[in-house]
Amino acid sequence: MPEFSKGLEGVVAAETEMSFIDGQQGVLEYVGIAIGDLARSSTFEETVFLLWNKKLPTQAELDAFTTDLRANYDPPAGVLEMVKGMPKEAQPMHVLRTLVSSLALFDGNPNANDVPSAREKSLRILAATPAIVAAFDRHRRGEEFVPADKSLGFSENFMYMLNGEKPTAAMARAFDICMITHADHGLNNSTFTARVVISTLSDLYSAMSAAIGSLRGPLHGGANEGVMVMLNELKSVDEAEAYVMNKLKNKDRIMGFGHRVYKAKDPRASELQTLAKQLAEDTGNMDLYEKSHAIEEVMEREVAKKGIYPNVDFYSATTYHCIGLKLDLFTPMFALSRLAGWSGHVIEQLEDNRLFRPTTNYVGPHGVAYSAIDSR
Repeated sequence: MPEFSKGLEGVVAAETEMSFIDGQQGVLEYVGIAIGDLARSSTFEETVFLLWNKKLPTQAELDAFTTDLRANYDPPAGVLEMVKGMPKEAQPMHVLRTLVSSLALFDGNPNANDVPSAREKSLRILAATPAIVAAFDRHRRGEEFVPADKSLGFSENFMYMLNGEKPTAAMARAFDICMITHADHGLNNSTFTARVVISTLSDLYSAMSAAIGSLRGPLHGGANEGVMVMLNELKSVDEAEAYVMNKLKNKDRIMGFGHRVYKAKDPRASELQTLAKQLAEDTGNMDLYEKSHAIEEVMEREVAKKGIYPNVDFYSATTYHCIGLKLDLFTPMFALSRLAGWSGHVIEQLEDNRLFRPTTNYVGPHGVAYSAIDSR
């Protein structure tokens, strides 16, 4: 029998030039550049260009890319009409998955999956998806949609469409950093899903909607919502010690800790921790940050020796709350960013495609006689 690896752990299934991870040392690089350097110095638009083109842009290249992205901020009118028909109690991730799929209905050639077409469709999907999320949130609040402002960058424009007013510079920059740190992360489950779908020579819309479906799982992108639920369960920072110790005693999972790859602190968590603290101070939410920090201190004392450290979800939850996002929008924010990585991986897959077709080890019986139904 072929060697079996449960969950495909340790199996190399693809090659990429986009992101490098050293889980033992806590390293994440995009095309060789440390995630911390990008978080401090780059923009989401520049980061997307880097991932898709494997190099940093010149100013002229970045200007052209930004112009193209902003020109596609508006989804098709038919998609916005669909938003108005969505049940207001619907979960945003289900809405997002459905409406990203629906974008194919307004594409004159939705099945084109040559590399130039894939790049064009990826840009259109990435540009229009923030408007879909913002429009649905306003729909369920009973408010009119806010048209995109094409003079604004990706992050600032999303927050403007969501809230009807421009964010402060600090808020916009914080959201942009979140977009950068979530943009790509190796062959994670949703990225693998996107590559598997496109390997059949299906279409971009199918690959992106399938990836969104994967991301919403609580063992993947949905974990940041669980972190916020946990923080809200604590009435004060003084309860953190007993809360964590009780969870550990009962072998319950502490949301936002541990990672399939990292055996050191997730480098994205390090960047977001600094950001979360500053935002908490600016917005009067220091109690949330202090709860988070207290939980981390207990976990570091008790289980760090087992390689269990904060992951990207732990401090992104506080960051998103301070920005003013509703809890059920946390995972859609992850999707807005990760569309960049999914698209880049789909482009890579199409450049040298081979259909994914793993095998299985059959562990059932053999030679079983068929029995008639009246004798069973």
